[in-house]
Amino acid sequence: MARRTGEKYFAIIDAAVKIIARHGYHRTRVADIAREAGVADGTVYIYFTKKEDILVSLFQVLMARFVDGLRLKLEHCGNANEKLKTIITYHLTTLENNPDQARVTQIELRQIDEEINEGISKPLLDYFKLIEEVIAEGKEQGLYRQDLDVRTARKVTFGAVDEVVTCWVMSKKPYNLSSLAGPVFNLLVRGMQAGPVPQE
Repeated sequence: MARRTGEKYFAIIDAAVKIIARHGYHRTRVADIAREAGVADGTVYIYFTKKEDILVSLFQVLMARFVDGLRLKLEHCGNANEKLKTIITYHLTTLENNPDQARVTQIELRQIDEEINEGISKPLLDYFKLIEEVIAEGKEQGLYRQDLDVRTARKVTFGAVDEVVTCWVMSKKPYNLSSLAGPVFNLLVRGMQAGPVPQE
């Protein structure tokens, strides 16, 4: 059974993010990842069974880091509106600060087969659940409409933020991704609010 921990495991994961972002998943070779990680080709196979396994594991690690970091941020928030804005800001800022990660998650992971897709769909569930918890909390606090369907609102929220990141990755002109957090938050909260639009 492949190992799923250790310094070399995470070195390979981080190297894979860089190489896949640079060359694309299909043109990336295991040897390229090993070289970037500073390990022998055979060492990679101690931790991963094949290249597809690297991509799935990469996404699992990235999402675990992402969700853990987001939970820490949310601990310092008050109501659901603060949490929702924190989610949006954290999502945009994290990927802005990690452009290789953004390219892998927004471009390369969208061009893979169904088997890999199944492997990367599970790590997203924790993030989706977190968004749904915040939206449900907003309903309980009277901030969001009582007729609001939490799952649909989560899909719209994630979809909006995800699309903003994809456009940023694909853009030929650089711009500040995190500066869009406020406008995206205002747009989304207008559709969910039970009362006046909150001021920033």
